[in-house]
Amino acid sequence: MDTKALRQKILDLAIRGKLVPQDPNDEPAEVLLERIREQKQQMLKEGKLKKKDIKNDTIIFKGEDNLHYEKFQDGTVKCIEDEIPFEVPEGWAWARFLAITINRDSERKPISASQRTDVEKIYDYYGASGKIDKIDKYIFDEKLLLIGEDGANLVTRSKPIAFFAEGKYWVNNHAHCIDSPDKSILQFICFFINAINLEKYVTGSAQPKMTQDNMNSILVALPPYKEQQLISQQLDIIWASIDKIEFEKENVLKLVDNAKSKILDLAIRGKLVSQDSNNEPASVLLERIRAEKEELIKQGKIKRDKKESVIFKGDDNSYYERVGDIISNIDDEIPFEVPQNWEWSRLQTICYPITDGTHKTPTYSDSGYIFLSAKNITTGKINWNDIMYIPKSLHDELYSRVSPKMNDILLAKNGTTGVAAIVDRECEFDIYVTLALLRVINNNISSQYLLKIIASNTIQDYFKSSLKGIGVPNLHLEHIRTTLIPIPPINEQNKIVEKIYQYYSLLDSIVQNIE
Repeated sequence: MDTKALRQKILDLAIRGKLVPQDPNDEPAEVLLERIREQKQQMLKEGKLKKKDIKNDTIIFKGEDNLHYEKFQDGTVKCIEDEIPFEVPEGWAWARFLAITINRDSERKPISASQRTDVEKIYDYYGASGKIDKIDKYIFDEKLLLIGEDGANLVTRSKPIAFFAEGKYWVNNHAHCIDSPDKSILQFICFFINAINLEKYVTGSAQPKMTQDNMNSILVALPPYKEQQLISQQLDIIWASIDKIEFEKENVLKLVDNAKSKILDLAIRGKLVSQDSNNEPASVLLERIRAEKEELIKQGKIKRDKKESVIFKGDDNSYYERVGDIISNIDDEIPFEVPQNWEWSRLQTICYPITDGTHKTPTYSDSGYIFLSAKNITTGKINWNDIMYIPKSLHDELYSRVSPKMNDILLAKNGTTGVAAIVDRECEFDIYVTLALLRVINNNISSQYLLKIIASNTIQDYFKSSLKGIGVPNLHLEHIRTTLIPIPPINEQNKIVEKIYQYYSLLDSIVQNIE
């Protein structure tokens, strides 16, 4: 269930008069608007408002021809029927935002982040999308409607654009501060702003902004006050129900994520599928990999690894590693015991090459060779829809590396560090330094098995502990190469992969049914 879309639909019904029934005995909104105009005039007499604050206020009414007109303070009248976005029930009335509100933007003040650092955190500090900090002083001590003035949220609407602040608080210059002679209507105005499409009132693409003038021109459909109260009460009930749905949905999603992690944990420990003593032991598999690597070295296709590793169990049941002529006890590195016919291996033993992409700054073009970076695998799959290209003319000269092949694994070295994806299509492409390429030797190891094991908490925790660098930490190739991987027999690898996807499919269907 898309609860965000549901909220928007309910708000749309509310501002169109379709959420609660109308009562013909309610005081019409026109009377409410007349009262607001009188209150503004009284505030002008008392010096609480200046002439400039109300000089652009207008009155919107329906003519005898059933069309909407707007009357300005100089007496001129203009037909605005083409501006009215939708029909409203009898008893409702249209008004410009400016005519029913009081703008208090002149009272807000920005305080820089550095100035907010060493102060006592007592009062809420508001920006365009809500609370962003606390400070030691306040400007307002009353309930006001705040409306985002600028920022990406005006376009993305990931948070409400209109929201309330009350008590003692401070507002910076990124949120409009809105009051009204009749504060009781602010709640409905809040609903209205969050319900309507603000596209025509927002300017700028790089930095979206809703100016005071644009906001003041918004046409607001105002119901009778009693109906406003009923709408607010009904929305409170509905929001509580949706909140409960969202909470339960979030819990289900967490349970699904936990279940997937548990499945991988069982898989990496040899507890997901039953062991078969007739399977060729993993030790034989690793010997075959070493023999095939030796043959490739003789053929000059790969270079000898001076740090080639062989891990074995000694007579004392401890784990040892032989690198050249040096043998070391590595019990402290082995995270857990594996089944009898499994083995531990460094990633560099089962994969060749393990390399990253070009370190040169890319030169992009509209076509040419596909060029992938860590941002293309943030979801655990390669995003082929959001790719960059490098010119073919520069490919050989600048970007010549080991070209990825089908079933190679791409691993993010920074950014979404540790996330891996499998190459799932035949095409020529290059990779940037933010990605590492892992290729299993002659398909002796299941790439799908390796992909899933890399996603396990055991391997991910190792990657996190290996990050180096300040600012944007990196996962170095050396740490990737020396990652310890539990190796089951090849038949069991395939069974594990099949079982993981079987369980994942069931879990994914649960997620799809609640979205």
